[in-house]
Amino acid sequence: MLAALLSATGEKNPKLCWDLNMGSLRQILDLGNEEKLKIFWPSSIAVFGNTTPRENTPQETVIEPTTMYGITKYAGELLCQYYKNKFNLDVRSVRYPGLISWKSEPGGGTTDYAVEIFYGAIKEGKYACFLAENTYLPMMYMDDAIRATIELMEAPKEKMKSSMAYNLSAISFSPKELASAIKKHIPDFQISYSPDFHQAIADSWPKSIDDSVARTDWGWRHEYDLDKMTEQMLKHLKEKLNK
Repeated sequence: MLAALLSATGEKNPKLCWDLNMGSLRQILDLGNEEKLKIFWPSSIAVFGNTTPRENTPQETVIEPTTMYGITKYAGELLCQYYKNKFNLDVRSVRYPGLISWKSEPGGGTTDYAVEIFYGAIKEGKYACFLAENTYLPMMYMDDAIRATIELMEAPKEKMKSSMAYNLSAISFSPKELASAIKKHIPDFQISYSPDFHQAIADSWPKSIDDSVARTDWGWRHEYDLDKMTEQMLKHLKEKLNK
């Protein structure tokens, strides 16, 4: 069940964010319980807040989200845990980092700069970033995210030792580092920085994630580093945009 209003968009309409994110989850959990289904529900690094350790954020730590999106994700984790314990429902979840894909347009998330920047580089040779240049956030190429989800759902139930969503990680980088990776392919690319309200959200999230529990419990391993992800994004977006 993937329906959700994302972080920045959710701050513009917090009531809709709560109603959509939590209402849809509750319906899916009830359906799963009635039909004895295996359920996947995505959580997010947005569950973490200013009081969470920002470096190598552990699986079990202080969780005090600062956005409505993050609040719904943490409440969703607790609701999933309740259905697991109360009804023995097989519901599984991961805390996705920022997801980067060439197939879909940016959707209003704080990490979406890392998608927008490729469109700017290809179309105009420049990009104005809404985050400061050294803002590190955990990220993941969509191919890794899809594979992680499939591997999680295919893993034996007895390996699911965490009752909450699993931390999931691949790479962490800053806008400045991503711009440097793009310049290897587009040397004249220019980036500027104009931090806005997204910055406060980003500053409340981890810089890097410790996902060792997922790696131990169900064998998670990522494949895409920054350079490999950048190469694939530019290749596929140029084909998509006929550039």
